[in-house]
Amino acid sequence: MRMSTNPSKTLGGCVLLTVLAGLTPLQSWAQNADQATNQVSPGELVINNPTLINLGFEWHIQGDENRNSEVAVSYRRVGESAWLPGMPLLRLNGEQVYQENIWDLVSPPMFAGSILDLEPGTPYEARFELSDPDGVAGPASEATKIVTVSTRPEPVPAEGGAVYHVYPSTYEGPREEPSFSGIMCAYNYRCGAGDSAPGGRPRVKPGDVILVHAGTYAYFYEFYANNTRYNATTTFEGTYYLTADGTAERPIVIKAAGDGEVIIDGRGNFNLFNTKAADYNYFEGITFRNTDIAIWAGTQFIAGSKGLTVKNSRFEDIGMGIFTNWSGSSDFTILDNVFLGRLDPNHVMGWNGAFWQQFGGVDGQTFPPVMTSYTAVRIYGPGHVVAYNHIQDFHDGIDVETYGNPDGSHAVEGPQYPPRDYWHLRPVAIDFYNNYMSNFHDNAIEIDGGLHNIRVMRNIMINSASHPMCNQPSGGGPVYWIRNIVYHAPGGATRMSSGSPGVIYYNNTIFTESVTGTSANLHWRNNVILGQNAQPAIFNVTTNTGYSTSDYNGFRPNPGVEASFHWNSPAQVDGVGDGTRDSLVLRPFATLQEYADATGQDRNSVLIYYDDFVNVPELDAKDLATVQRVHDARALDFNLKEGSIAVDAGIAIPNITDGFDGDAPDLGALEFGKPMPVYGPRTQGI
Repeated sequence: MRMSTNPSKTLGGCVLLTVLAGLTPLQSWAQNADQATNQVSPGELVINNPTLINLGFEWHIQGDENRNSEVAVSYRRVGESAWLPGMPLLRLNGEQVYQENIWDLVSPPMFAGSILDLEPGTPYEARFELSDPDGVAGPASEATKIVTVSTRPEPVPAEGGAVYHVYPSTYEGPREEPSFSGIMCAYNYRCGAGDSAPGGRPRVKPGDVILVHAGTYAYFYEFYANNTRYNATTTFEGTYYLTADGTAERPIVIKAAGDGEVIIDGRGNFNLFNTKAADYNYFEGITFRNTDIAIWAGTQFIAGSKGLTVKNSRFEDIGMGIFTNWSGSSDFTILDNVFLGRLDPNHVMGWNGAFWQQFGGVDGQTFPPVMTSYTAVRIYGPGHVVAYNHIQDFHDGIDVETYGNPDGSHAVEGPQYPPRDYWHLRPVAIDFYNNYMSNFHDNAIEIDGGLHNIRVMRNIMINSASHPMCNQPSGGGPVYWIRNIVYHAPGGATRMSSGSPGVIYYNNTIFTESVTGTSANLHWRNNVILGQNAQPAIFNVTTNTGYSTSDYNGFRPNPGVEASFHWNSPAQVDGVGDGTRDSLVLRPFATLQEYADATGQDRNSVLIYYDDFVNVPELDAKDLATVQRVHDARALDFNLKEGSIAVDAGIAIPNITDGFDGDAPDLGALEFGKPMPVYGPRTQGI
């Protein structure tokens, strides 16, 4: 992709090379030392946990103090001859995230990035070519690395394992054998009640399948002993404790049998399923109902599970759907589910601030709103996939846990990065894509604790009272926000704090203002951003690094605003800056042209309007009569109209805009004339 460059810097290098012969010996020594410092030295190439459709990489380096090295990326399916271009890796070096006693993290010298939208369960070759005008130290062979990596296959039940049939305790019809009354009776060799409830040990082994037949399963844990009328085969807290391990190829499966809806009712308990001691367990076709935490898969610093899969299931009347904040949790697969929270489905309501307070008492609303539902999916650790889900009526939708400094580093001991022995516990290579998300007190998606290669792609985020695209903060990057649609976000689109580095916005369609509180190494391309009157300025960037960039975007400023654009950056715009707000030059601009001329940013960007879209009504975030309205994306059409200025106005980005029609890619999430992506469960998506 085309990034901003500094012609004078390139010219200076050329002039310097022509006068070396006239230097004194001392000057020559100093110049040679400087050149050696600026040379890049390749280090370890790290392969992140593969996900279903994406691969993530890190190439650690030394030297290159002038930050002018690059890594070109290409890839191909194993067995094919032609290499395809990928996005260049993102250069990281010294960007700091700081929150007192929570975060104090500094990115090491490295490159990081992803190859996107591959086929699941398929081996690929990935080629990385490191270059530097100042030279690459070491053997020439070290400047190019080729690795073979396979994407992860979508988990499915294995063949050949034992099959156990489960029926409700009151079921009196014919049964398939072997059969059991209640899930824990099939899962364990013995299913007791009262004092004997913890006495069972797992019967199930890798590859086994528990087929749950139609009915409602509600354990009456308050009864001391099991009986024919009430199923009381859990401990007093009414939690299903799963403690057996499957494997990636042979998970332990709890699946609906296909003869009707399977409802597992927690009857208001705190936690329905606990999988903290169970790796590679698999749920499919289950309705989880009436519990605070439906599946609890990990607790920070204590215990947790790996390889959890939940597919084609439904979560109703819950406080949280799937939750782990244990750093050892990895490779979760959360696909094609419906998550319905307990929040008021008829009103958009923010959780703080005087603006939202005025709605307390209106139509029975309370302020602050009670957080009866916290987050649909909240995870930590590497390799997770959360895709094709329908999520609505929660405080937050999908979150990376706000964990603080990752394991192995401590914020109270000064700026750090985890040592090598802890890298398998980092929150990297996490995918959130093709989700339909509606009605949140706060954020639709949070990347608050994520580090590298976080991919947020093709989501619809609608009716989010606060900022649906939240990095508060992320650490290091890249965090990719790609082809997402944001509509009705009366608090603005983006939340960034504490220096959030390495955040990339490509081809998003955003119908509200974008304001970055603090950021670093931030890049925008091919987005459309249209005002909702949430903030005066349509685009207000504060960056601690002079190498943040923005171009090829479309903006609709709010009418009558004195300064529609802000670009606040270090005084030495060609340098790194010291990461403090005191070093920033605050630069407001009335028009796009003034902003582009003064900063060199967005020189190829255009003005765009609501009538460039097929059917997207303009909203006013300050309109008390409409701001609480819950919109349905199915009644809208976010496609560009034929002839819109946004058509063919973008720049080609490998792996992002491949296959575009016309002279150039279009701006925004949807390429004109192309089919709409599926948002939400693939069996019923919009």
